[in-house]
Amino acid sequence: MTNLFDLTGRTALITGGSRGLGREMALAFADAGASVVIASRKIEACEEVAGLIRSQGGVAHALAVHAGKWDEVERLFERAYAVAGRIDILVNNAGMSPAVPSHNVSEELFDKVVALNFKGPFRLAALVGERMARDGGGAIINISSGASWKAMPRVIPYAGAKAALNAMTISMAQEYGPNVRVNAIAAGPFLTDISKAWSEEQRESAPNAVDRPGRPEEIVTTALYLASPASSFVSGTIIRCDGALR
Repeated sequence: MTNLFDLTGRTALITGGSRGLGREMALAFADAGASVVIASRKIEACEEVAGLIRSQGGVAHALAVHAGKWDEVERLFERAYAVAGRIDILVNNAGMSPAVPSHNVSEELFDKVVALNFKGPFRLAALVGERMARDGGGAIINISSGASWKAMPRVIPYAGAKAALNAMTISMAQEYGPNVRVNAIAAGPFLTDISKAWSEEQRESAPNAVDRPGRPEEIVTTALYLASPASSFVSGTIIRCDGALR
């Protein structure tokens, strides 16, 4: 049977691609045949993942970006097309979710959270989506969160930004269709770097139907599905990958 997740000949740009869920997606896309552009703030971390992909016979590029800054996102767009030639898959994965009581959130922190989780992804998706539409099509995947729909105190700016990302996903699917598909993954708790600050109980159990956090590699099949022809009739959708959060 033909591999529905085959990404041979495609190029993927992944922000926040040097660690956590982004790293897992970068490695999985490369394993499926895609060339990968890995972007995050720390170029050394990007180079490490790109080097791993190259050592396994794949094609990878590393680019530095602060994904919450409009001008840096524009430069990333230009540089990604310069080194890769085209972008067929965009994964807006970079984000931050500081847990702070709402009355202690400063304007500076509020702006940083919204910029990284919504403003930057909006600008990059708009630039890439318009170019994809002209180039014949592509897939955009926005990494959202269960906080976008489930009441979670202490992360309200983050939750609001991710809810905006969901709305953007649905609207951009209409704006850049029919040949550009735009979807989102609403991720639940995953055992990424952020989990190092969790209690032992939080690392072992979670308020979901499977009673545990996800392993980072468990994001992979959902991302591959949305990036590949396997989801050719799926657009404007937010898919929950959270173990059925309660």
